[in-house]
Amino acid sequence: MLRRVVNNEVERGLKRRTSSLTRSASLRIQALEPTSLMLMFSKDLSLPLFTGSKIIDVESNPLQVIVVDTRGDQNVPTTLPYPLKVEIVVLDGDFPRGDCETWTSDEFGKNIVKERTGRRPLLAGELNLTMRDGFSPIGDIEFTDNSSWIRSRKFRLGARVVQGARQGVKIKEAMTKAFVVKDHRGELYKKHHPPMLKDEVWRLEKIGKDGAFHRKLASEDIKSVQDFLKLSIVDPSKLRTILGVGMSEKMWEVTLKHARTCVMGRKLYISQGPNYTIILNPICQVVKAVINGQIYTNHNLTISNRAFIENLVRDAYTSWNSLEEVDGTSNAPALLTHGTYCDFVDQYSNQCHATVRSDEHHARLMDESLQVASMPSNAIIQCNDWVVSSAYISSTPTGNGIRYNFSDSSSDGEAKFSRSFVDHGS
Repeated sequence: MLRRVVNNEVERGLKRRTSSLTRSASLRIQALEPTSLMLMFSKDLSLPLFTGSKIIDVESNPLQVIVVDTRGDQNVPTTLPYPLKVEIVVLDGDFPRGDCETWTSDEFGKNIVKERTGRRPLLAGELNLTMRDGFSPIGDIEFTDNSSWIRSRKFRLGARVVQGARQGVKIKEAMTKAFVVKDHRGELYKKHHPPMLKDEVWRLEKIGKDGAFHRKLASEDIKSVQDFLKLSIVDPSKLRTILGVGMSEKMWEVTLKHARTCVMGRKLYISQGPNYTIILNPICQVVKAVINGQIYTNHNLTISNRAFIENLVRDAYTSWNSLEEVDGTSNAPALLTHGTYCDFVDQYSNQCHATVRSDEHHARLMDESLQVASMPSNAIIQCNDWVVSSAYISSTPTGNGIRYNFSDSSSDGEAKFSRSFVDHGS
């Protein structure tokens, strides 16, 4: 009896001692755990994201996880003297609430999103990393399912140190901003920002592929973004009529605004007749018009000659495929107008040099290499007037004839270029 009592007391004492030692060790570890270290994705993700597509950063490089020290005003990348095991997980887009930057490891774990029943793992690829020297690149990873089935309809990517691999140091988890994951088939229907001239017209906002607006436009042979923009310049009321009442004024403004961000490229188009030449940009806006040897711009147009030029533009629109196309990257083409003027037609290259000669009209450039344009090749359309540029022309008598000086600017007054030549007369 006495032996049993002694044994029980000894066991109780040992348990209390063991518990005390464990608790003391735990407290010592917690006291040593710095809370300023944190995992972080080095750059934001490239969006939008689609199932089956490799996840990369905004600079089209593989994702990378780093360790940062959060003390101070900035997160400073830091290194650790030992490797870390890190895993990549998917989080609910609503976590943490209100984009709060504080959470516990338990809260982080409870908001990890797993695959739907009967589906493949939600995230596929290299999900377990070994971090050395405070950073680790992430290999190929991709989503296998969209985000539409969870309440927030958004995911986040997270990164955390694997349990048991912390080396006694607490490191806060990383997470990206919330994002939507769409089915891969949606990528085939996505809009282009900015659109290209040759893009199909349904790439514009508010025009769905094979939808009502798309069918209406196709029936009028408006198949590309360029077709859409040309008609919006030449006859906007006709374009509105084609789209019909189903496209509200607000939708129309959104579509037109998106279309006008189109990259114009370097092409110009020349329409000529017995007594006129007009130069058009790819969407049928007038760059220059020369009638009976007189250069017209939107600064010197009268009501009568404006109406005449507008009719010439409409004629050029209807015969677009027969117009002479000029590549702005070429050094060659100069336009020899009816009269004594020589007009170089490259408005869109940044610093294109050209040599232009005209024996027929006795005109030659004073300097054989001219810098004639300052609008870049990816210039964005900023106006919807059918006249794109304006010119200021001055003439100065010289010993060899008359020097003509042209100073041009776009309709918004930003893009400018200049050129000069001497007219020897006939």
